[in-house]
This record gives sequence, structure tokens and C-alpha cells, in this order.
Amino acid sequence: YAKKKCCLCDEAKKVIGRVRDEIPFQMKEVDISSSVELARRYDGHVPTIFINGKKAFKFKVDEVEFKKRVRKEIIKSGISKAAAKSDILR
Repeated sequence: YAKKKCCLCDEAKKVIGRVRDEIPFQMKEVDISSSVELARRYDGHVPTIFINGKKAFKFKVDEVEFKKRVRKEIIKSGISKAAAKSDILR
């Protein structure tokens, strides 16, 4: 969750972009000004970064830690898909 003209949000996007160049992953940016409810909930709390629905960072994104968490989620996702596929093959 982010908002326009926010220095912290811009910096977080740069970090996430660098990691995304190295490790492809899907990302959705949500501008809190798009909804009164989001603005109420996240105003003063941006950027807030979630990874697979879990809050991971608020205000600042540590690049090394972000990479670790993204890799971990990709591995977990791959294991889940492999397990589901093996269930189908049984």
C-alpha cells in the first residue's frame, strides 16, 4: 500500500523493482487514495508491504530481507504446487 508523492513509498518501489529485476514475481501496487477506507486505514502507515497476504514491511524495505522473504515464498509456492500435482497423479 502506497500513496503518490511519498518519498518513503518511492524508495520502497525502487528496492522492490531492483529485487524484481533479479527475481521475477507478481506485484500489485495499491494507491491508498483510491478508497476512503484504504486512506483511513493506511494514512500515516505507508508504505506497507505484504508478501502473500502477510505484512512484511512498514515504512522501509530492507533489500536483503525482502529478497530472502520473496525467495522463501517462491519455494513454498513451488512445494505446494508439486504436492498438489502429486496428489492429482495418485
